[in-house]
Amino acid sequence: MTIRSKLVNLAKAIDAQAKKDPEFARVLDDILGSPSSKKAKTSVSRPRNRRAPSVFNPIEFARDGDMELRKKLSELSIEQLKDMVAEHGMDPGKLVMKWKSTEKIVDRIVDISLSRAQKGDAFRRG
Repeated sequence: MTIRSKLVNLAKAIDAQAKKDPEFARVLDDILGSPSSKKAKTSVSRPRNRRAPSVFNPIEFARDGDMELRKKLSELSIEQLKDMVAEHGMDPGKLVMKWKSTEKIVDRIVDISLSRAQKGDAFRRG
């Protein structure tokens, strides 16, 4: 008898015993950690050290103009503004996340968004 056939017979014997004895089946579930004994994740969670996604893309609003972007940004909380800065990489010096003033954060987002919205205009026909 080969190892493979011995293992198949062992698995069949364990299966038959688990079907007869619910306590044995529960012990097997605990030992093997079957999916039925663990909580199933219903939603994909983000890592705890990550910020929430940005509410909108500020560069799209920057193409419509400075005032339109400032109007949309003024409706957001300071945490939502920081989420936007983090998602769009607008803080290379790691300073904006320390700021407490919404006006300063809005100014930074507007400046960077306008420069990114205009980037490449020299190569576009207009």
